[in-house]
Amino acid sequence: MAKQQDTKKLFEDLSGTGKSIGVLTSGGDAQGMNAAVRAVVRMGIYVGAKVYFIHEGYQGMVDGGDNIEEASWESVSSMLQVGGTVIGSARCKEFRSHEGRLKAAHQLVLRGITNLCVIGGDGSLTGANLFREEWSGLLEELVRQGLIDEEAAQNNSELHIVGMVGSIDNDFCGTDMTIGTDSALHRIIEVVDAIMTTAQSHQRTFVLEVMGRHCGYGMTFIFIYSLLYSNVCVFACVCVCVCRYLALVSALACGADWVLIPEMPPEDGWEEHMCQKLSENRADKKRLNIIIVAEGAIDCHNKPITTNHIKELVVSCLGFDTRVTILGHVQRGGTPSAFDRILASRMGVEAVLALLEASDSTPACVVSLCGNQAVRLPLMECVQMTQDVQKSMDEKNFEEAVRLRGSSFNVAVLNVGAPAAGMNAAVRSAVRVGIKEGHKMFAVNDGFEGFYKGQIKEITWGDVAGWTGQGGSILGTKRTLPAKHLDKIAEQIRIHNINALLVIGGFEAFECLLQLYEARTSHEDFCIPMCVLPATISNNVPGTDLSIGADTSLNAIVETCDRIKQSASGTKRRVFIIETMGGYCGYLASVGGLAAGADTVYIYEEPFNIRDLQSNVEHLTEKMKTGIQRGLVLRNENSNENFTTDFIYQLYSEEGKGVFDCRKNVLGHMQQGGAPSPFDRNFGTKIAAKAIQWISRKLKESYKDGKVFANTEDTACLLGMRRRTMAFQPVVQLKDETDFAHRIPKEQWWLKLRPLMKILAKYKTSYDVSDSGQLEPVTRVRPKKAD
Repeated sequence: MAKQQDTKKLFEDLSGTGKSIGVLTSGGDAQGMNAAVRAVVRMGIYVGAKVYFIHEGYQGMVDGGDNIEEASWESVSSMLQVGGTVIGSARCKEFRSHEGRLKAAHQLVLRGITNLCVIGGDGSLTGANLFREEWSGLLEELVRQGLIDEEAAQNNSELHIVGMVGSIDNDFCGTDMTIGTDSALHRIIEVVDAIMTTAQSHQRTFVLEVMGRHCGYGMTFIFIYSLLYSNVCVFACVCVCVCRYLALVSALACGADWVLIPEMPPEDGWEEHMCQKLSENRADKKRLNIIIVAEGAIDCHNKPITTNHIKELVVSCLGFDTRVTILGHVQRGGTPSAFDRILASRMGVEAVLALLEASDSTPACVVSLCGNQAVRLPLMECVQMTQDVQKSMDEKNFEEAVRLRGSSFNVAVLNVGAPAAGMNAAVRSAVRVGIKEGHKMFAVNDGFEGFYKGQIKEITWGDVAGWTGQGGSILGTKRTLPAKHLDKIAEQIRIHNINALLVIGGFEAFECLLQLYEARTSHEDFCIPMCVLPATISNNVPGTDLSIGADTSLNAIVETCDRIKQSASGTKRRVFIIETMGGYCGYLASVGGLAAGADTVYIYEEPFNIRDLQSNVEHLTEKMKTGIQRGLVLRNENSNENFTTDFIYQLYSEEGKGVFDCRKNVLGHMQQGGAPSPFDRNFGTKIAAKAIQWISRKLKESYKDGKVFANTEDTACLLGMRRRTMAFQPVVQLKDETDFAHRIPKEQWWLKLRPLMKILAKYKTSYDVSDSGQLEPVTRVRPKKAD
């Protein structure tokens, strides 16, 4: 506790008084840049610093004048949901020259700006680092030319740089995701999902060209893809993508059956093999297939594979009607996804903290995302690694595809609890990876209720075709717990010779596995490897920071909030009271509020009383008097049994008379429905593949004398994301971390984001920076060789 208090005191000591921060966006625009700008401005003002917009990127820095403008709190209102970059971006040739950087330095010194937050790609960040290295020399030159005096040079002697990577390409080493990538995937998947309907109607092959850039990321995705796509095909749509990451991940997210990328050159005869698969599908009365081709794709002889070549191949060999669709800059457009808004907001605040803590010996850093944790990495180490990757790709040094071999066991898959978008993608991944490993896969309908009733059947590769983009649970899911039906479930395990169990679901799934583990003492049939994958919109499962389905629900909340706020455009001042789902877990309300720009969020985990409500009303009333037109208040459905949504609505309506009026909206089950987001499709695919590989290892370890026997704690686990890593955690060890009465973990990471949300809503609060990123070296991860 003492350490925590010291850390909070440290944040209060990080005063920005007397400091000036300049924020610019450079290079190609990306959705989420505005959210990052908003966070930098509001966090900077919150700590007492002056913050300046630098319009039109480096060009605006060179030109100065009105391009460098002091920002106010209100100037970034209504910016969160806007795509692109409101402050503009431009590629500046002049800044690449010494003379251009000299002009830029002069413009910054005139305003006392010695802290720069640069949002852009590797080129923009490299330019910023060069600018910092030359800074002292530029000041000396400005003094010699008489443009500034010695005092100005001394007062501005240090320039601190912090970068955030804004790029739809996800092509920067050192971060798991760049700002804009998730939104670009949303655009791609929206188009592919729409095209699928017309393709199915006419049995056409669509060539879908996707923009991007050389990336070099994705060996993990290549590995998973090699496991999932070697059999039945489902829709003939060809996607062309320059960026390998977008190609691979969109292939996973839309259920493509073939992907061609430079990192995996196909062997001789691939054309015949691909056409044979497409032909077999048509003969089998299946009307759809997806093939994705990355621009720059080559065969094993370094011969380019182009979209025209694929189109001509399909037409000449199969006679299929083939059409071309080019997405172009559609991928850069549109509103940012919930993920990008949250990522950009967290990174923007972290960037300001990094600038406040910077010293003359601190190298320029880039704020990155590692797993679910913000980290600071030396900027030029990341740039160098990014360039090394590109060099390796140019030299065509590719890793060979990794393939697994395994023994044959029977593995059952089932869904438990409420449906969550992404469940079907996880089931599909588990089934196909399991089959690839040599196992026989069984599907259980309707959870453990279907299990004890014997609703179990073998599921094949083709049975899960097209499941990736489907919402809900195709297998069916119930909340029934196994405790009352242990004998019948054990009997079904014996009948079907089930050797392992994969349970995909929410808090009930965790409880189910815990009950089965505890029943091992009386039922030897449960002494098999068992794994639970967290899948719930509430994100209330212990042992994981994120759950399958939560991202889709957050996007539904954010999109609805955007529309609700827009509905009041042009009217008098209005406050919206919105109720979200989540049970007693306030994740959806809190993180949704951060992404939607909420003024206040009420949750169970943070108790509140009538005085808090009154204070919130007064705070919002004062904001409304300063020119703010709309307010947003979110309430978790079980936040307080007395202060209901109706009560809060009536209180705000009464106390806001003469200043604003109120409207309320209960979102309900719309948060649970719909097609899964790209994040949930890929998250479900990845962790299911990882879970099956873990099950395979445990089966081999526990197989003795012709029988599987696994009764240790580490054979009944939950796979979850904990900060930076994916970890298998024994469910019995998670028992002490769980509040079973309210169905939530005792400690929840996202509660540390609430002060951030309050700061951005102009509340004075304490912010715990114990988890803020610290500068650390870049780790080069080398792929493991196949066994």
